[in-house]
Amino acid sequence: MKPVIALVGRPNVGKSTLFNRLTKSRDAIVADFAGLTRDRHYGNGRLGKREFIVVDTGGFEPDAASGIYREMARQTQQAVAEADVVIFVVDVRAGVSAQDHDIATYLRRLGKPCVLTGNKAEGMQESAHLAEFYELGLGEVLPVSAAHGQGVRSLAERALDAIGWQPEEEGDGDAEARNVIRLAVAGRPNVGKSTLINTWLGEERLVAFDLPGTTRDAISVPLERQGQKFELIDTAGLRRKGRVFEAIEKFSVVKTLQAIESAHVVLLLIDATQGVTDQDAHIAGYILESGRAVVVAVNKWDAVDDYERQLLERSIETRLSFLKFAPMHFISAIRRQGLGPLWTSLLQAYKAANCKMPTPVLTRVLLEAVQFQSPKRSGMFRPKLRYAHQGGMNPPVIVVHGNSLEHVTEAYKRFLEGRFRKEFNLAGTPLRIEMKTSSNPYADKSGS
Repeated sequence: MKPVIALVGRPNVGKSTLFNRLTKSRDAIVADFAGLTRDRHYGNGRLGKREFIVVDTGGFEPDAASGIYREMARQTQQAVAEADVVIFVVDVRAGVSAQDHDIATYLRRLGKPCVLTGNKAEGMQESAHLAEFYELGLGEVLPVSAAHGQGVRSLAERALDAIGWQPEEEGDGDAEARNVIRLAVAGRPNVGKSTLINTWLGEERLVAFDLPGTTRDAISVPLERQGQKFELIDTAGLRRKGRVFEAIEKFSVVKTLQAIESAHVVLLLIDATQGVTDQDAHIAGYILESGRAVVVAVNKWDAVDDYERQLLERSIETRLSFLKFAPMHFISAIRRQGLGPLWTSLLQAYKAANCKMPTPVLTRVLLEAVQFQSPKRSGMFRPKLRYAHQGGMNPPVIVVHGNSLEHVTEAYKRFLEGRFRKEFNLAGTPLRIEMKTSSNPYADKSGS
């Protein structure tokens, strides 16, 4: 799983600018979940083959007594608790402050890997101003300029090296060799994730262990069913060995993102007694964005009456309309109802995500679709779709070649998606269709 880097520091030292540099302003996710304020931002970063998650926090005042500053401090403490390494950002030009000392004392007490970096250090790499930051007791200060991008790569390398993390090689480990399916169970707190896993295991409690290379709270559980080996990734293990911050709901954004990223298939669990919430929609959106195969299960189905069931079904159709390709099951984990068909859909979703689609068959389906319904004309030209081939798996990618394909409408792409899904039985997996227009060899030649 991706390691987590938390950016910590007092206000206005440039944490958000550094966050944008580390994530390159791509895939930044605002943690807009119930119970969490919006000053925590999550984004994906990459350094060569090494990927990581960056958490941006608000200004940190460890000893804030009340008000918004106290809430911001709790947010930052939670971010630090779930991080693998902390980057403590200070302002070189402003010098060491009493607040910097308070934060340094807090970080030293935790004993978590920490990298001290002095921001706004453009032109001051050899300045004596850097020396005063050694009194914080966190070792060498690494000068950077987040605004200009100076030293940011070295900072990321230092942070990842502090935890000794390296990416796994392709096909590394025994999981791939044993054909193990990684199944993540995602959802809000108290929807029955642990109950479902315990039911699958046949145990009274969750039997878990930490896999090498994962963060300390990433809980993995091995399971074998009808000869197929699974690795269950549980996102419910949020009880920390240390303090639990009462202001934060027991829901970890980071753990859910990591579980989704590392899984082959994601089971999105919804509580029938509470309906589809904003958190459910956010998680579903990230699953779709990550391109993971997904199955939706509505738990506690036995606890609602017929009228509530009808309302819930309509709510799912409306709020999760973008997951229409995902099989949906109504289950009761505690009563073991509906679990057999659920396993069937999970396996089907995995097979669909890794489906091999021969070029001749794809091209035949494409041409039959065009013959049934031609793409809409754009001006004097009508897009001409010639052939298709597979461009990737998990999720499946279909590349369509032809002329003037930039004019193909989104509605027609959905029409093609439906034809391809029906032909290859692609239930449970996102499908991406890319249009590649052939170049005109005479476009740059003027007539004589």
